[in-house]
Amino acid sequence: MNRRPLVIAAATVGVLATAAVALPNLPTNPVTDTINDRVFKEKGKRFATAAEAPTRGKPAWVLPGWIPKDATDVRIKARTDGGARLIRFTLGATPLDGPQCSAGTPKKSPKTALAAKWWPRDTRAEERPDCRDYYQYQVTVRGKQVYAWTDGTPSPGAKTDDGPLVQPASSRTR
Repeated sequence: MNRRPLVIAAATVGVLATAAVALPNLPTNPVTDTINDRVFKEKGKRFATAAEAPTRGKPAWVLPGWIPKDATDVRIKARTDGGARLIRFTLGATPLDGPQCSAGTPKKSPKTALAAKWWPRDTRAEERPDCRDYYQYQVTVRGKQVYAWTDGTPSPGAKTDDGPLVQPASSRTR
């Protein structure tokens, strides 16, 4: 019996499985950045301070207005095909005021749509909704570390680019 096709198939599966596990955990470089962008549809950025982050441009890299300007070590991971984002930063002298959702009832999203090595896995019980940005974020504060994520859900009452408010699901008419 010719075993050559079986050996080639097994080797191919082994290489693909190793790549699937190893690539997301490699340090950023042009090869992994291209693979993350094109295959996984994800990109990441890091800023020394929140003040260094752009205030205009690609929405994925513009920080929500509730993040203090003196926050440091800002990390963002974003889906390139939607509004999902992870944001982690360290608070400076300016404290983070409590998460707020003033208009409508916030939706508690089931889980993050992204993962990163710098993102803890056990934030679910501590998450509080924050709706002061166009997107609704789930926010966890641990000492000086703040973790915020969104799956791209618009905040209740958020203004869209067209101007009208996004109505909470419970107040929409059918």
